[in-house]
Amino acid sequence: MVNSNTYKQYFNIWLLLMFLTVVTVGVAQFDFGSLNIPIAMLIASIKAGVVALHFMHLKYEDGMTWIFATYPIFLLFLLIAFSATDIFTRVVN
Repeated sequence: MVNSNTYKQYFNIWLLLMFLTVVTVGVAQFDFGSLNIPIAMLIASIKAGVVALHFMHLKYEDGMTWIFATYPIFLLFLLIAFSATDIFTRVVN
């Protein structure tokens, strides 16, 4: 693992995270109807990705580490998909 982050890079990452936080607060002030939660989740996912890449040093890791880092996300989507399938196929009496 080669860690070549400098203070300038960390400062730029911090600025990006602060900008995304301001965007999150700004978006929360508007009513997008049913898109409020997906927009907030998208912004939060981008922030989580930036943190994982730079502060957890995934940016510098090999392929096997990426597999172990992304596999739980795949399982989460699978769990959500099966749960949604179960919920939306129920018959209401």
